Amino acid sequence: MSFSLPFAYPWLAERTFLEPASEFEYAGFRGLLFSMAICCILGGILRFLGRGSRGSHLFQKEAMAIVGLSWVLATILGALPYYLSGTSIGPDSSMTFIEAMFESQSGFSTTGATVLTDLETPELVPHCILFWRSWTHFLGGLGIVVLFVAILGQGSAGKAMMRAEMPGPTKEGSMPRMQHTALVFAAIYVALNAILTAIYMLEGMTLFDGLCHAFGTMATGGFSTYNASHGQFDSAIIDYTTILFMIAAGTNFTLLYLTLIGGPKRLLADVEFRTFIGIIFLVTVGVVFFGMRAGDYRFDNIFDALRFGLFQVVSIITTTGYGTADFDGWNNFGRGILLMIMFIGGCAGSTGGGLKVIRHILFYKILVHEIEHAHRPRVVRFIRIGGSNVDDPAIARGILVYFSMILAIFVVSWLALITLEPNSTWGVDDSYTTQEAAAAGMTDTLDEKLLDCASAVIATLNNIGPGVGVVGATQNYAGFSQGAKLLFVWLMMLGRVEIFSVLVLIFPTFWRRV
Repeated sequence: MSFSLPFAYPWLAERTFLEPASEFEYAGFRGLLFSMAICCILGGILRFLGRGSRGSHLFQKEAMAIVGLSWVLATILGALPYYLSGTSIGPDSSMTFIEAMFESQSGFSTTGATVLTDLETPELVPHCILFWRSWTHFLGGLGIVVLFVAILGQGSAGKAMMRAEMPGPTKEGSMPRMQHTALVFAAIYVALNAILTAIYMLEGMTLFDGLCHAFGTMATGGFSTYNASHGQFDSAIIDYTTILFMIAAGTNFTLLYLTLIGGPKRLLADVEFRTFIGIIFLVTVGVVFFGMRAGDYRFDNIFDALRFGLFQVVSIITTTGYGTADFDGWNNFGRGILLMIMFIGGCAGSTGGGLKVIRHILFYKILVHEIEHAHRPRVVRFIRIGGSNVDDPAIARGILVYFSMILAIFVVSWLALITLEPNSTWGVDDSYTTQEAAAAGMTDTLDEKLLDCASAVIATLNNIGPGVGVVGATQNYAGFSQGAKLLFVWLMMLGRVEIFSVLVLIFPTFWRRV
């Protein structure tokens, strides 16, 4: 028995929703059942151990611990379905538990990076596991702990947990009750997922593909059910639909709520949203201009250039990571500008990753303020955002500290990766010295290693997914060593959660009683 749609495209003829289950699908289903059983048992044990703390007040320190530890636990438990189902990263390579953790963290953190080399072969990746990896996007879209706050609510601690889950400076217009805020966010998020799924089905997707790609779009995750990602559909209407909803997912959800009750003028009045759209416009113009000038792949005419250029720019800046063209083969400006906007990300309070647009706005204003103060020290001028003064020095200090932390983490992780990752990942014999590799004409390959490692760190730290080189739009992370994949797991977690909520876990002083 099969289920198909009247508007299905020819490539969907063999992609049905209800098909006879194979032994591999049964293995995947058993893996999910065993994982559910383990989670239920562990949950019961933790509930039993915490029975004496019911009704006790939750402080900010405990809230930070819950955020950090819940993501660690979610990564481990989320890896069980991959590992217990026998999912393989390739025809001759079974998935290790570290690789299962990589896929789990990539899903929950909505990064969309993958170690799976073939998504379309059920013998390697059962369909139920494909759905599970997309479902982790759905859960991670607003954050596991945000859902916890929405259900339970914890007063001021709930506010701290929301801030840790949705990093970014607090903006005027946020609703005071954090539990109500989380419920509103969740309602908008679920509604947008349902609407997008219905639209995808009308445009020709099956229910299975529609759900999976809606989860990936609204969570700005990027997991697809096809090796070619969104390029599999090769449909302009699907591409522009996805662009629209990626922009919505990268917009502050508080602003979306205020727009629903106050009209579109709320969007235009918001400085962060205007900057967000302005960056998309300017970068797209640059990508299209230089892409057509260089004759880049799929830039045959202005309409195709606009379609593929805009899609990729929106996909990268919202940290979704979907692809409709191999942008790794574009000109240097196109690749360089895409790498640059990976550090920008979506708006604060959105499902997008990155540093957030509002932080860049504040960073720019702080720099201008300090430059003016250097030559006009007696002038007293406040930093203004959206017509309001930012008179709290802690906000400016927090922005500078955050940018410094991101830079430090990037540099340290990049140096660690280029030092520890074997040259064999790039096809160079590890027994070669640098001089021997140069004599063998492999200098360019080793130079590529520097860029590829930087790209991989940027793409995982900012929850993008694809980068350039060995992790380009048509590549994956399967070729990296186990240690590198563990490093990427940590980077994806740092990028998704407020950095300090994860870093405090490694400081002994955090665990001491005061």
